[in-house]
Amino acid sequence: DMGILRTRSHWITLFAFLILLFACPLFCSDRILTILTIIGITVISVLGLAILNGYCGQISIGHAGFMAVGAYTSGVLCAKLDWSFWAALPCAALAAGIVGLIFGLPSLKIKGFYLVMATIAAQFIIVWSILQLRPITGGADGLAVPRPSIGDFVFRSKSSYFYLVMIITCLGTFLAQNITRTRVGRAFVAIRDNDLAAEVMGINLWAYKLLAFFIGCVYAGVAGSLLVHYVAYATLDQFPFMNSVWYLGMLIVGGMGNTTGAILGVVSLKLLDELVIIVGPMLSSLGAPPQAAASLGLIMRGLVIIVFLIFEPRGLVHRWERVRAYFRLWPFAH
Repeated sequence: DMGILRTRSHWITLFAFLILLFACPLFCSDRILTILTIIGITVISVLGLAILNGYCGQISIGHAGFMAVGAYTSGVLCAKLDWSFWAALPCAALAAGIVGLIFGLPSLKIKGFYLVMATIAAQFIIVWSILQLRPITGGADGLAVPRPSIGDFVFRSKSSYFYLVMIITCLGTFLAQNITRTRVGRAFVAIRDNDLAAEVMGINLWAYKLLAFFIGCVYAGVAGSLLVHYVAYATLDQFPFMNSVWYLGMLIVGGMGNTTGAILGVVSLKLLDELVIIVGPMLSSLGAPPQAAASLGLIMRGLVIIVFLIFEPRGLVHRWERVRAYFRLWPFAH
């Protein structure tokens, strides 16, 4: 029952999906590859938030700030100290994890709304710190970052970086899914459901809450590093506060406490953004006010999140499980 892939059909579906995924550069345009690459990077970040929020119940609205820590750590090591990307990436993950530990300390005493405010403070403190370290980070002007390379091969093309991101995304998804099958994952779920009962059962709240912040921020650091190396430039405009809010919205749409839900939420809202880009100019040509067309993306995202909170609070993954159960039992009703 705890197996990730339990039947032969599961294995066949997985291999077919991986073959299709890694064959995308053969028939997809650069624009589609860019969209898929950004989706992969966002999935890594939201998986960290799923572990922190969905599994352990520790709400964070400063996730974009932790991504910035990983991004600038990797960027500074590669641009200023000539480190290899492969050495800078784990350092970026570790730096984001350590900063997450520091800002996770309030979770030992506060929860709910108060923890939300503490993580919001983390976002602005991190941004302020990066601005003050202008000689190192470039401040508001940003920092040019070299692209990853292996020997003489540089990940410069869209297709090569797509493969890099998707490999790391698959590994991150596999690790996140397996965390739920371990003693640590079960402790996270117990803390989320009832932290007092978990403490009575002998679970060390102090250790596991900080571990959840560390793991979640490690994922954010990896995502931030991949993003700035893809753009080849690090700037604070890539990590606005609203991104942290939208990451939480992606979890709501996809489904809390589920790795598949995090992936579905990211894909859904990112594809919604692309749909808005197509529909917005069409509305303008039909006579809609320019302000409404320009704000359509924010309106649609907010509307979708509200609809899911009211009508499907357990997210797309719950709906998908019900569809699977229906076809597994069909033609019988029960």
